[in-house]
Amino acid sequence: MKHALTRRDFLRGTTLAVLGTTIGLPRLAPAQTAPSAKTRVVLIRHPEALDENSQFNEKIIQQMLDEAVVKLLDAPDPIAAFRRLVKPEDVVGIKSNVWSYLPTPPEVEKAIKRRLLDAGVKEEAIGIDDHTVRTNPLFVKSTALINVRPLRTHYLAGMSGCIKNYIMFDLSQPAHHPDSCADLGSLFLLPQVKGKTRLNILCVLTPQYYGRGPHNFNRRYVWNYKGLIVGRDPVAVDSIGLRLLMAKRRKELGPAQEVPPVPKHIQIADTKYGIGTSDMAKIELIKLGWAEGILI
Repeated sequence: MKHALTRRDFLRGTTLAVLGTTIGLPRLAPAQTAPSAKTRVVLIRHPEALDENSQFNEKIIQQMLDEAVVKLLDAPDPIAAFRRLVKPEDVVGIKSNVWSYLPTPPEVEKAIKRRLLDAGVKEEAIGIDDHTVRTNPLFVKSTALINVRPLRTHYLAGMSGCIKNYIMFDLSQPAHHPDSCADLGSLFLLPQVKGKTRLNILCVLTPQYYGRGPHNFNRRYVWNYKGLIVGRDPVAVDSIGLRLLMAKRRKELGPAQEVPPVPKHIQIADTKYGIGTSDMAKIELIKLGWAEGILI
């Protein structure tokens, strides 16, 4: 029987070790099949991704993206990796995020576009957009999507990550707000989106770990983590992003504030909508690069 999840339920039933399996929806007993390979997610960090003035280093960010995608796909080099993701004839929409306080860095967008061009995709067949993706002609006819946005807390959904980044593909954004934005996973089943996402990149270069309202921003709660979380599975990527936010909140705010407002949509995207894996036991997290202050 399904039940509404409360913050108290989450705090009582969730630990980092089982994050993603205790978020309020029952699971059916697993079929007796041979164990499957884990869902791979790559976390990469570099101490020089930002300088002392918090300016992004485009060269280092390109290097980080390249190393992450090569490892993700076990490819020999970055161009070979992107050729596994897209074909020269693809029309590729890069779904970015333009929230004014913490947008997707242009340096990350450029790094993605550069490798798409190297993989043979025509420049006129590559678009970058956020608010008008639903009607943007290039996104309407797109055959492939790259999903990229910064990580931050959200007052309704608990966190804004790769799953929530597709909300602009729907006609009504408020329609996804009820019940802690529980049904955000349905966005990946929209006709304009379904089956097209080739790569999800959660920017954790400067994530925000605390905020009060829908557009709350305070530099005090942003830290230079200098990383990217990369994977093909948006649910697995967001599960790692949530784990990072929880670790930072526990460190800075204390155990009572570890969990942001109930981030139930991540596990529901798995159990109800089947768009990815939220079970941490089924996620292979590969860590590359700078380890200082990694938290997870």
